[in-house]
Order: sequence, then structure tokens, then C-alpha cells
Amino acid sequence: MQMTRPLTIGRLALPNNLLLAPMAGITNLPVRLMAREQGAALCFTEMVSVNGLVREGQKSFELVRSTPADRPLGIQLFGDDAELLAEGARLVEGDGELIDLNMGCPVRKVVNSGAGSALLREPARVAAIIRSVRRATTLPLTIKIRTGWDEGTTNFLEIGRIAEAEGCDAITLHPRSRARMFEGKADWDQIGALKEALRIPVIGSGDLFSALDVAAMLDRTGCDGVMIARGGLGNPWIFRESLDVFAGREPLLPTPAERGETALRHLELFIATSGERVALREMRKHLCWYARGVAGAARFRALVNLTQSREELNRALHEFFLQEPQS
Repeated sequence: MQMTRPLTIGRLALPNNLLLAPMAGITNLPVRLMAREQGAALCFTEMVSVNGLVREGQKSFELVRSTPADRPLGIQLFGDDAELLAEGARLVEGDGELIDLNMGCPVRKVVNSGAGSALLREPARVAAIIRSVRRATTLPLTIKIRTGWDEGTTNFLEIGRIAEAEGCDAITLHPRSRARMFEGKADWDQIGALKEALRIPVIGSGDLFSALDVAAMLDRTGCDGVMIARGGLGNPWIFRESLDVFAGREPLLPTPAERGETALRHLELFIATSGERVALREMRKHLCWYARGVAGAARFRALVNLTQSREELNRALHEFFLQEPQS
């Protein structure tokens, strides 16, 4: 089968079928730009609370901040109230090219509010939410789901049919139940079953940690595209490597120097968009991810978590990745 191909979601035409997933606390503007440089066709914001958009304002709107280089942009909204979700969609309609509704997040705080994967227990509410948001926006509309609340209530096919009937333009499935969180292996065959059941595009997610995983999911399930999440942490090259594999080329793996140069650019972008204090704190986790697989990573991670200044962090980066002593 042809693995890389254009992907059309509603009126949005993408040059390939590789997407960066929405990840809370992670997929901010710098992360999205790193992924786009390596070939991601569509990137998503962190999930944005519609309660925050409608009632609180500025802090939530910061999550959808973008630049011309960061387009097309998918904006993921979460909440449990159909009218609030519709209002949230109206408020951000000019900030992106696609609206996605989070119906899969398994995190307790989200679930306890009635949002995320808690919605899978109420198919009628899912239908009402999609119907309300569909009326509120002309942008392409998608949802992201899990297979069900637990192993005894697997209802992703029902939810998929509801989504299609209510006007969704595509659906993303992470084939684990809410109860399984991220444990065990994702059951990719369930993605294939959803693809067979629907006419709208189906995007697969779950356990995509390498270009070979991406190719295997597309081949095994027949899904229309893939959404890369944890496999892209500190590894934007997974998009480039996947395109290489699709084209029959040996994937071009990043050298330690390329990792270092990308990490440095990521740091500078983060400082420019969020300020030095926030960037230094938040970049620690990203730098630890960039270091995976490089000799001496454990010592580097320990050092990074102790750094207190931009200068210290720059010095650690140059000495670890670029092997350049810094005075």
C-alpha cells in the first residue's frame, strides 16, 4: 500500500498523513515548530479548556498562540458542556484551521470534571456535543477517542458512527481503554475495525515510537493517517525518518550534533515565546528527551535538572551534544 499520501480532513488538504498529537504541557509553539521542520503536516495545540476560554480568558488563549510558520494548526478543546464547547469553538475559530474535541484523555483531573474519556460513557452526550460544535464552526471538526471506558464497555465503533453521523470530518483512535491508561500494548486491530466501519478518515495513534512503527500501523490497519505522541518527545526526526521509510530510503538518523543544535534552537525559541524563567524550567524535560540514546545521558540529565541559568544550560548542551568545552 502507499503509506504516505495527501490527507484531506473536511476542507483542509494536507501534503502528507503524519500528525503531531495534542499533548498537555508539551505541544506548545516551539515543539510544534520543531516537528514541522521535520515533516509533520499538521500539529495540534495542547488541550484547551473551554471553561478557561469562556470564563477566564487570556491564560487559555495563550495556548493557541501561533505564528505563520505554525500552520495549519489544529486546536484541541476539552469540556463536558455542549454549549460551552460550541462557544469555545467560535472563540478560537480564527486561530487555527481545525477543531478537535478531546474525548479520550484518561487523566483523573480531566475525567472527574466529566470531560475527556468520561464522555465515552455517555454516547448521547457525545452526539449532542458534536452536533452543537458542528453548528458553531465551519472549520473541519474531529474527535480523539479511546476504545471505551474499560474493557467491559468497548464502544469505539458506536462513538465513531455517531461522530460520522453528526458531521465530524475525521476521528482519531488511541486503541486502549481509559482504564488501561498507557499500560500494555495498543490494539492496532481496533483501528482497522474502525476504518472498515466508517467513511470519514480514521487516524491511528498509540505506540508509535519509530518510523518502522508508523509504517507498520499504516500497513496493518489501513488507516488514513497517524498521530504521533510520546514517540515524538525529544524526537522530531520521527517525521523525517517516516517519510524516508515511506519513500524506500534508509532513514536519516540524527547525529548527536544535530540533536544538540535542535535542542539549542528549541531552547532559544522557548525563551523568546515564554521568557527565560519559564523556558529554563520547562526545557529540562525536553532536554532529557533529546538526550535519550546518547552516551552519558544519565549524567547529562542529572546536570540539566540542577541548572539555574541560561548560561549553565547552554554550557551543558554544548559540552554534552557538541563536545565543545565552554568557558
